[in-house]
Amino acid sequence: MIKASRILTLASLLAATQLLSACAPLLIGGAAVGGALMYTDRRTSGAQVEDEAIETKSYNRIREVVGDRGHVNVTSYNRVVLLTGELPTSADREAVARAVSGVENLRSVVNETAVMPNSSLGSRSSDLLVTSKVKATLFDAKDVQGHAFKVVTERGVVYLMGIVTEREINRATELARSINGVEKVVRVTEVVSEDTLKALQPAPAASGAAQP
Repeated sequence: MIKASRILTLASLLAATQLLSACAPLLIGGAAVGGALMYTDRRTSGAQVEDEAIETKSYNRIREVVGDRGHVNVTSYNRVVLLTGELPTSADREAVARAVSGVENLRSVVNETAVMPNSSLGSRSSDLLVTSKVKATLFDAKDVQGHAFKVVTERGVVYLMGIVTEREINRATELARSINGVEKVVRVTEVVSEDTLKALQPAPAASGAAQP
């Protein structure tokens, strides 16, 4: 069992992570059962800045069309937006997707919002714990780079985002499924080849000057 302090430490570390970038086909699929230390992002620095701007603009547009009705989370990764949460009507769900689709520099919108009452505080707290457990499990795994994934959990469904290889997403899905409380794992990832992944990795640090 992962200790709570361990989970919180890893979650804080991963939240502070600076992760480099590529364009690749978008893969969306579901699998039933969801200073001194710095990591490199597989997005470009420009894409990271754009993702932040996209999220802010998306939230503003959502407020304009539905106000305080519903509960919608926006996650942008490499200009692909994932919408999760709950909305009271199908019309609201469609309106939110249309509004977000109009944000500039956006590549695509994955609308995973549900038409239902807002999730409870207990449900959201449970989702936060699941997200922390998934991040900690990916981080501790020896055969996958946990920092390559952005993890979102909504009502027990875990969404995995990132620029990854097929091997990485398959392994990450397997690991996420093993977490207690995970109902389903949905992939919202850009799949690249192993060769492309190598090109995305940072160059090794230069060794010190040779001694005379």
